[in-house]
Amino acid sequence: MEMNIKGKVALVTGSTKGIGKAIAIELAKEGAHVLINGRNEHEVTTFVTELKERFPETSPQAAVGDLVSVNDRHRLFEQFPHVDILINNMGIFQPMAYEDIDDETWETFFRTNVLAANSLVKFYLPNMLKENFGRVLFIASEEAIMPSGEMPQYSMTKTMQLSLAKSLSKLTKGTHVTVNTILPGSTMTEGVRDMLEEMYPDPALSLADKENLFMVNNRPLSQIQRLIDPKEIGRLAAFISSPYASAFSGAAIRMDGGMVPTIF
Repeated sequence: MEMNIKGKVALVTGSTKGIGKAIAIELAKEGAHVLINGRNEHEVTTFVTELKERFPETSPQAAVGDLVSVNDRHRLFEQFPHVDILINNMGIFQPMAYEDIDDETWETFFRTNVLAANSLVKFYLPNMLKENFGRVLFIASEEAIMPSGEMPQYSMTKTMQLSLAKSLSKLTKGTHVTVNTILPGSTMTEGVRDMLEEMYPDPALSLADKENLFMVNNRPLSQIQRLIDPKEIGRLAAFISSPYASAFSGAAIRMDGGMVPTIF
Protein backbone atom coordinates (compact mmCIF):
# COMPACT_ATOMS: atom_id res chain seq x y z
CA MET A 1 0.00 0.00 0.00
CA GLU A 2 1.35 3.40 -0.99
CA MET A 3 1.42 5.50 2.21
CA ASN A 4 1.67 8.85 0.41
CA ILE A 5 4.47 10.21 2.57
CA LYS A 6 7.08 10.44 -0.19
CA GLY A 7 9.26 13.51 0.32
CA LYS A 8 8.16 14.07 3.92
CA VAL A 9 10.90 14.71 6.48
CA ALA A 10 10.76 12.31 9.42
CA LEU A 11 12.80 12.45 12.61
CA VAL A 12 12.99 9.09 14.40
CA THR A 13 14.73 9.37 17.75
CA GLY A 14 16.85 6.47 18.90
CA SER A 15 16.80 5.02 15.40
CA THR A 16 20.04 3.05 15.08
CA LYS A 17 18.60 -0.06 16.73
CA GLY A 18 15.43 -1.94 17.55
CA ILE A 19 12.01 -0.45 16.99
CA GLY A 20 13.39 2.94 15.98
CA LYS A 21 15.53 1.42 13.24
CA ALA A 22 12.61 -0.64 11.97
CA ILE A 23 10.41 2.47 11.83
CA ALA A 24 13.11 4.40 9.97
CA ILE A 25 13.40 1.63 7.37
CA GLU A 26 9.65 1.49 6.79
CA LEU A 27 9.42 5.28 6.44
CA ALA A 28 12.33 5.33 3.98
CA LYS A 29 10.72 2.49 2.07
CA GLU A 30 7.73 4.79 1.62
CA GLY A 31 9.95 7.59 0.27
CA ALA A 32 10.34 9.72 3.39
CA HIS A 33 13.61 11.53 4.08
CA VAL A 34 14.54 10.12 7.48
CA LEU A 35 16.71 11.86 10.07
CA ILE A 36 18.59 9.14 11.93
CA ASN A 37 19.30 9.89 15.58
CA GLY A 38 21.61 8.24 18.06
CA ARG A 39 24.50 9.06 20.37
CA ASN A 40 27.06 6.96 18.52
CA GLU A 41 28.20 8.83 15.42
CA HIS A 42 29.57 5.71 13.72
CA GLU A 43 26.32 3.80 14.18
CA VAL A 44 24.30 6.76 12.90
CA THR A 45 26.40 7.38 9.79
CA THR A 46 26.60 3.66 9.01
CA PHE A 47 22.82 3.36 9.06
CA VAL A 48 22.41 6.54 6.99
CA THR A 49 24.69 5.02 4.35
CA GLU A 50 22.67 1.80 4.44
CA LEU A 51 19.42 3.69 3.88
CA LYS A 52 20.91 5.68 0.99
CA GLU A 53 21.97 2.45 -0.69
CA ARG A 54 18.64 0.71 -0.15
CA PHE A 55 16.42 3.67 -0.96
CA PRO A 56 18.43 5.94 -3.32
CA GLU A 57 15.42 8.16 -4.05
CA THR A 58 15.47 9.36 -0.43
CA SER A 59 17.88 11.64 1.43
CA PRO A 60 18.46 10.29 4.93
CA GLN A 61 20.65 12.41 7.15
CA ALA A 62 22.57 11.98 10.38
CA ALA A 63 21.13 13.65 13.47
CA VAL A 64 23.80 12.66 15.98
CA GLY A 65 23.23 13.59 19.59
CA ASP A 66 22.01 12.67 23.04
CA LEU A 67 18.58 14.27 23.05
CA VAL A 68 18.45 14.24 26.83
CA SER A 69 21.05 17.00 26.61
CA VAL A 70 19.65 20.50 26.18
CA ASN A 71 22.70 21.50 24.14
CA ASP A 72 22.36 18.53 21.81
CA ARG A 73 18.67 19.28 21.29
CA HIS A 74 19.47 22.88 20.39
CA ARG A 75 22.04 21.70 17.85
CA LEU A 76 19.43 19.38 16.38
CA PHE A 77 16.93 22.24 16.08
CA GLU A 78 19.50 24.44 14.33
CA GLN A 79 20.48 21.68 11.92
CA PHE A 80 16.95 20.45 11.22
CA PRO A 81 14.42 23.23 11.91
CA HIS A 82 11.60 21.47 10.06
CA VAL A 83 10.14 17.97 10.23
CA ASP A 84 6.78 16.66 9.01
CA ILE A 85 6.84 13.48 11.09
CA LEU A 86 8.23 13.19 14.62
CA ILE A 87 8.60 9.69 16.04
CA ASN A 88 9.47 9.88 19.75
CA ASN A 89 10.99 6.42 20.06
CA MET A 90 14.09 7.04 22.18
CA GLY A 91 13.86 5.56 25.62
CA ILE A 92 15.51 3.46 28.27
CA PHE A 93 14.26 0.46 30.24
CA GLN A 94 15.67 -1.80 32.92
CA PRO A 95 14.05 -4.41 35.13
CA MET A 96 14.48 -3.21 38.72
CA ALA A 97 12.99 -4.00 42.10
CA TYR A 98 11.07 -1.04 43.50
CA GLU A 99 13.20 -0.91 46.65
CA ASP A 100 16.35 -0.55 44.54
CA ILE A 101 15.15 2.52 42.60
CA ASP A 102 16.61 5.73 44.03
CA ASP A 103 15.48 9.27 43.24
CA GLU A 104 18.25 9.77 40.70
CA THR A 105 17.02 6.76 38.71
CA TRP A 106 13.42 7.99 38.76
CA GLU A 107 14.60 11.37 37.45
CA THR A 108 16.81 9.79 34.77
CA PHE A 109 13.91 7.79 33.37
CA PHE A 110 11.62 10.83 33.50
CA ARG A 111 14.09 13.09 31.70
CA THR A 112 14.95 10.49 29.07
CA ASN A 113 11.55 8.99 28.30
CA VAL A 114 9.30 12.02 28.83
CA LEU A 115 10.99 15.42 29.03
CA ALA A 116 13.28 14.94 26.01
CA ALA A 117 10.34 13.87 23.85
CA ASN A 118 8.21 16.75 25.11
CA SER A 119 10.94 19.23 24.19
CA LEU A 120 10.97 17.97 20.62
CA VAL A 121 7.21 18.32 20.33
CA LYS A 122 7.32 21.80 21.79
CA PHE A 123 9.77 22.84 19.08
CA TYR A 124 8.29 21.07 16.04
CA LEU A 125 4.53 21.12 16.68
CA PRO A 126 3.96 24.88 16.10
CA ASN A 127 5.28 24.67 12.54
CA MET A 128 3.22 21.56 11.85
CA LEU A 129 0.14 23.47 12.92
CA LYS A 130 1.17 26.43 10.78
CA GLU A 131 1.57 24.21 7.71
CA ASN A 132 -1.58 22.24 8.62
CA PHE A 133 0.11 18.87 8.35
CA GLY A 134 2.17 16.83 10.74
CA ARG A 135 2.43 13.60 12.64
CA VAL A 136 3.68 13.18 16.20
CA LEU A 137 3.95 9.61 17.40
CA PHE A 138 5.10 8.36 20.78
CA ILE A 139 6.34 4.78 21.11
CA ALA A 140 5.15 3.67 24.53
CA SER A 141 4.53 0.13 25.79
CA GLU A 142 1.83 -2.13 27.14
CA GLU A 143 3.52 -1.34 30.48
CA ALA A 144 1.76 2.02 30.26
CA ILE A 145 -1.63 0.45 30.91
CA MET A 146 -0.68 -2.90 32.45
CA PRO A 147 2.44 -2.46 34.62
CA SER A 148 4.12 -5.79 35.23
CA GLY A 149 5.89 -4.61 38.37
CA GLU A 150 9.23 -5.59 36.83
CA MET A 151 10.28 -1.98 36.17
CA PRO A 152 8.00 0.58 37.81
CA GLN A 153 10.27 3.49 36.89
CA TYR A 154 9.80 2.61 33.21
CA SER A 155 6.06 1.94 33.43
CA MET A 156 5.54 5.35 35.03
CA THR A 157 7.13 7.14 32.08
CA LYS A 158 5.14 5.19 29.50
CA THR A 159 1.87 6.08 31.23
CA MET A 160 3.02 9.70 31.21
CA GLN A 161 3.55 9.49 27.45
CA LEU A 162 -0.07 8.44 26.98
CA SER A 163 -1.30 11.39 29.01
CA LEU A 164 1.04 13.81 27.27
CA ALA A 165 0.02 12.64 23.79
CA LYS A 166 -3.66 12.98 24.68
CA SER A 167 -3.13 16.52 25.99
CA LEU A 168 -1.10 17.52 22.94
CA SER A 169 -3.75 16.15 20.60
CA LYS A 170 -6.14 18.78 21.98
CA LEU A 171 -3.92 21.44 20.42
CA THR A 172 -4.46 20.00 16.94
CA LYS A 173 -8.25 20.32 16.87
CA GLY A 174 -9.59 21.02 13.40
CA THR A 175 -6.21 20.54 11.70
CA HIS A 176 -4.44 17.86 9.68
CA VAL A 177 -1.92 17.37 12.47
CA THR A 178 -2.24 14.34 14.72
CA VAL A 179 -0.62 13.16 17.94
CA ASN A 180 -0.88 9.48 18.83
CA THR A 181 0.82 6.71 20.77
CA ILE A 182 1.67 3.14 19.83
CA LEU A 183 1.80 0.61 22.66
CA PRO A 184 3.97 -2.31 21.56
CA GLY A 185 4.11 -5.49 23.58
CA SER A 186 7.42 -7.18 24.35
CA THR A 187 9.53 -6.88 21.20
CA MET A 188 12.71 -8.64 20.11
CA THR A 189 15.02 -5.65 20.17
CA GLU A 190 18.74 -5.79 20.88
CA GLY A 191 18.07 -4.68 24.44
CA VAL A 192 15.49 -7.40 25.02
CA ARG A 193 17.83 -9.97 23.49
CA ASP A 194 20.52 -8.90 25.98
CA MET A 195 17.97 -9.12 28.79
CA LEU A 196 17.11 -12.70 27.78
CA GLU A 197 20.78 -13.64 27.84
CA GLU A 198 21.08 -12.26 31.36
CA MET A 199 17.91 -13.95 32.55
CA TYR A 200 18.81 -17.34 31.04
CA PRO A 201 22.63 -17.64 30.92
CA ASP A 202 22.58 -21.40 30.22
CA PRO A 203 24.62 -21.79 26.98
CA ALA A 204 22.67 -24.95 26.17
CA LEU A 205 19.55 -22.86 25.57
CA SER A 206 19.02 -21.33 22.15
CA LEU A 207 17.64 -17.82 21.74
CA ALA A 208 14.31 -19.36 20.72
CA ASP A 209 14.33 -21.43 23.92
CA LYS A 210 14.98 -18.34 26.01
CA GLU A 211 12.23 -16.46 24.21
CA ASN A 212 9.79 -19.26 24.90
CA LEU A 213 10.73 -19.41 28.59
CA PHE A 214 10.33 -15.66 28.90
CA MET A 215 6.89 -15.70 27.30
CA VAL A 216 5.69 -18.62 29.44
CA ASN A 217 7.10 -17.30 32.71
CA ASN A 218 6.87 -13.53 32.26
CA ARG A 219 4.27 -12.89 29.57
CA PRO A 220 1.70 -15.71 29.99
CA LEU A 221 -1.18 -13.47 28.86
CA SER A 222 0.29 -13.00 25.40
CA GLN A 223 -1.91 -14.65 22.81
CA ILE A 224 0.78 -14.85 20.15
CA GLN A 225 3.27 -16.36 22.65
CA ARG A 226 6.28 -14.84 20.94
CA LEU A 227 8.16 -11.58 20.98
CA ILE A 228 7.00 -9.07 18.39
CA ASP A 229 9.28 -8.41 15.41
CA PRO A 230 10.35 -4.73 15.29
CA LYS A 231 9.31 -4.68 11.62
CA GLU A 232 5.72 -5.21 12.70
CA ILE A 233 5.85 -2.05 14.80
CA GLY A 234 7.63 -0.26 11.96
CA ARG A 235 4.87 -0.98 9.47
CA LEU A 236 2.20 0.23 11.90
CA ALA A 237 4.15 3.41 12.61
CA ALA A 238 4.48 4.13 8.88
CA PHE A 239 0.71 3.85 8.49
CA ILE A 240 -0.05 6.09 11.48
CA SER A 241 2.41 8.60 10.02
CA SER A 242 0.53 8.69 6.73
CA PRO A 243 -2.43 10.80 5.57
CA TYR A 244 -4.52 7.62 5.59
CA ALA A 245 -4.44 7.61 9.40
CA SER A 246 -5.91 11.11 9.70
CA ALA A 247 -8.82 9.97 11.90
CA PHE A 248 -6.50 8.80 14.69
CA SER A 249 -6.17 11.59 17.26
CA GLY A 250 -4.93 11.23 20.80
CA ALA A 251 -5.25 7.48 20.37
CA ALA A 252 -3.45 4.72 22.26
CA ILE A 253 -2.93 2.12 19.54
CA ARG A 254 -2.10 -1.31 20.90
CA MET A 255 0.11 -3.86 19.20
CA ASP A 256 0.73 -6.03 22.23
CA GLY A 257 0.11 -9.53 20.90
CA GLY A 258 -3.12 -9.73 22.87
CA MET A 259 -1.27 -9.37 26.17
CA VAL A 260 -3.58 -6.78 27.70
CA PRO A 261 -6.61 -8.83 28.80
CA THR A 262 -9.19 -6.06 28.49
CA ILE A 263 -11.28 -4.90 25.54
CA PHE A 264 -10.26 -1.27 26.05
